[in-house]
Amino acid sequence: MPVIFITDALIFLLLVMVALYVWYSVRHEHMRVPWRQVGERPLAMASAVILLFYIAIGLLDSMHFHPRLDDPEQDGAKYSTEILSVLDVFTEKLRTKPEKTYSAPFATHAFSREVISLPDGREVRDYPRQVYGGSHLANPEQDFAADVMLKTLTGIVYGIIIWCILSAFILLLLSRIRQKTFNATLQSVLKHQHRIPWHIILLTLGLLTILSTTVAWLSNYYHVLGTDKVGQDVLYQSMKSIRTGLLIGTLTTLIMLPFAIAMGIMAGYFRGWIDDVIQYIYTTLNSIPGVLLIAASILLLDVYMTTHADDFTSVEQRADMRLLFLCMILGIMSWTGLCRLLRGETMKLSEVDYVQSAKAFGVGHFTIMSRHILPNVMHIVMISIVIDFSALVLAEAVLAYINIGVDPGMSSWGNMINSARLEMAREPIVWWSLSSAFVFMLALVLAANLFADAVRDAFDPRIRMMN
Repeated sequence: MPVIFITDALIFLLLVMVALYVWYSVRHEHMRVPWRQVGERPLAMASAVILLFYIAIGLLDSMHFHPRLDDPEQDGAKYSTEILSVLDVFTEKLRTKPEKTYSAPFATHAFSREVISLPDGREVRDYPRQVYGGSHLANPEQDFAADVMLKTLTGIVYGIIIWCILSAFILLLLSRIRQKTFNATLQSVLKHQHRIPWHIILLTLGLLTILSTTVAWLSNYYHVLGTDKVGQDVLYQSMKSIRTGLLIGTLTTLIMLPFAIAMGIMAGYFRGWIDDVIQYIYTTLNSIPGVLLIAASILLLDVYMTTHADDFTSVEQRADMRLLFLCMILGIMSWTGLCRLLRGETMKLSEVDYVQSAKAFGVGHFTIMSRHILPNVMHIVMISIVIDFSALVLAEAVLAYINIGVDPGMSSWGNMINSARLEMAREPIVWWSLSSAFVFMLALVLAANLFADAVRDAFDPRIRMMN
């Protein structure tokens, strides 16, 4: 039985908007040329593959449903009250096989000593075997290294096979588009004869596929990234946090864009008292401490959900509402910078000849702003979107660290880092939760920044003129 959260609906609305933007870009040469330049940069294409990998995981985690009960007659209901996602189905072994408490990556024994009862009745204090991690090994001390090596090689082989299938499919589509034979397309890709660096795209796809397949195969037998305090698999938490990071970066942008574009263009075009009012609004917002505004807003939302408990029947729904509210607050706070940029650019464009001619011929203000101003400031909008995305993903981690971010029950890299504060004070140190969140966040933010650099260089008219 499907369940659609508000954030899920907004995600698919965003996909529709992206599809419309792609359709618009394909039909207009002035939009195709910059994106063609982005596609010709190897580093940008490698980053795009990584971003698409993250997006695919986020979309799988945005398809929620109530699972069907195995024995509906016993409970009197056909569906469970539990809410799962498609990603939960794919990672069922990680989700349903927790340990008692902490365990290190690839550990076959628990992290802490416990009192163990021996078959002869004696009790000793030692490290007990894991319930699931490495439980298939009869003698972990002797068989562990060989078993991990064998399963790693098996995962690599499966990854290479999957990569070959995906590469063959991509090359087949490319050969049909270019109306060439498969062998000719393969040779041209290997010899780097395409303007788009397909060899870099396929190589990045291969590395991701092999790494993912190897980790997935090993996770059937071990906790690859260890477990946290309550025994939950850290790899599972890191993958579930991808959706939260993407939502913070994309939904905040979706909320911020209408305010920034409309008010920025209006302030620069009309000037006068309209410009004064808009400047007063964003100057006032900038003068409010952002952390205090977020804390107050989250507190008000918590009070509202507590007093209207009947409207929020599940923990997932409460967490989703808090995430949406956080995106709204961040969007309200972050639109002012883009508004300033658009205001200044609109002032400059209002003085050019074609805009003055349109005014002289009596063209309406809305028509001038939509046909002459907006298309000529879209490069600023595109650059701001891709650059602000990374900052918003990092902002979630900072806000969770001071306990005003997403709901503590929702998986996020910020919550993982926040919980890792106390773990770092243990002896020996529990380092894997912090390291996992750091690596996953680093990969996403670094790929987004590298892709943003390529978009900035392609859409900035001053850089294009220099090239």
